[in-house]
Amino acid sequence: MEGLDLTAFWQRRRVLVTGHTGFKGAWLCLWLERLGAEVTAVALEPQSEPSLFDLAGPVTAESNFADIVDGERLAEITRRAQPEIVLHLAAQALVRPSYADPAGTFATNIMGTVNLLEAVRQVPSVRTVLVVTSDKVYANDGAGRPFDEGDRLGGHDPYSASKACAELVCQSYAKSFFGDGRVALATARAGNVIGGGDWAQDRLVPDIVRALGQGRPAELRYPQAVRPWQHVLEPLSGYLAYAQALYERTRDMPETLNFGPDASDFATVAELAEQLGHRFGVNDIWKQAPGEHPAEAPVLTLTSHRAGEVLGWHPRLDRAATVAWTANWYDAHRQGADMRKFTLSQIAAYEELMHDHASMPVLPSAG
Repeated sequence: MEGLDLTAFWQRRRVLVTGHTGFKGAWLCLWLERLGAEVTAVALEPQSEPSLFDLAGPVTAESNFADIVDGERLAEITRRAQPEIVLHLAAQALVRPSYADPAGTFATNIMGTVNLLEAVRQVPSVRTVLVVTSDKVYANDGAGRPFDEGDRLGGHDPYSASKACAELVCQSYAKSFFGDGRVALATARAGNVIGGGDWAQDRLVPDIVRALGQGRPAELRYPQAVRPWQHVLEPLSGYLAYAQALYERTRDMPETLNFGPDASDFATVAELAEQLGHRFGVNDIWKQAPGEHPAEAPVLTLTSHRAGEVLGWHPRLDRAATVAWTANWYDAHRQGADMRKFTLSQIAAYEELMHDHASMPVLPSAG
C-alpha cells in the first residue's frame, strides 16, 4: 500500500455506498468525493443530532434516504446508479440497542445484506462488493488471544450474532452466485473506531463529549474491557485498498480481512477515556455506571497481519495520535470551525501518512 495512488483508481469510478449518514459512512463518502469518485449513497436519515453528515455535507452528490430492509427500493437505487463497486456499511451497529430490538437488528444486518446482494445480482455493471462487518463476528471464548481471519464465527449478543450471520450470507452468495468471477465479494472486519463527528448513543467518545458539555463525568459500563481502538481513517484506508485490489486482482484475494491497530495500542475503556480527558484538560473524566448492564466481551482484540501481507496495509496513527486527531476535531467543532473543511484537512493529512509512515503529524487545534 506504500505509495498507492488512490486517485488514479477512484477517479470517476462509479461507487454505491450504503450507510452514508452514519459516522464511518460519512467519512468514507467525503474521502471518495475527494478522490473524484462518482458516489451514489443510500441510508436512513441521520440518527443523531448533530451528525457528521449534516455538519460536513454534502458528503455525496447523490444521496438517497431509504431503509435497506426495503429490497425493492434498494434494488431500484442500485439499478439507477449502475455502480462498479459497492461498499456496504449500513447496519444497526451497536450492542446495547441490539438487546432492545433484536428483531430489527437481525432484519437490518442480515436481510439488509441479502437485499443488497440480490440487487447486485441484477446489475451487470457491478464488479466488486465489500461488506463491512465487525471485529465482534468471532466466537469469543474470553481467552484474550487476538482473533485472525481463520477463527470461528459466533456472537452471543444480537449485534455480534447478526454480523456473523452476515458473514455467512456473503460466503453463500460468493459460492452460489458469484463463483464465475464476475463479482468479487469480500468482507472487512475492523476494530473499535473513534474519530471526530461521532454522536451515536452508547459509544465511548460521544458519551464523553456529551458528558463534558454537561460538566459531569461520563458513565462507563465496563471500564476494564479491552478493545482494539483505531482512528476512523485507518479502516477506511483499508477498505479502499481492499476494494481496489479486489477489482484489479479478483482471483488472488482472500474473502475477508481484519483491519485493526497494532497490539501496543490495545487499551481498556478507562485508559482511552483518561487519555481523552487529559487531552481535554479534565482529570475526573469517568465514573462507574450504576446498575446491571447487558453482557459484553471483557477482551476483544484482532490481528491484521494478513492485510499487511496482502495489501501492504498497516496503521498510520498510534493511540496518542488517534486521541489527538479525535480531540482536535471536537475542539474545532466547539469553536465553530467549518467542519467540512476541517474533516477534509484530516483526510488530506492522513493521505500524506499513507506515503510516508516515518512521521505521524498531529493536526493543530482549531484555535
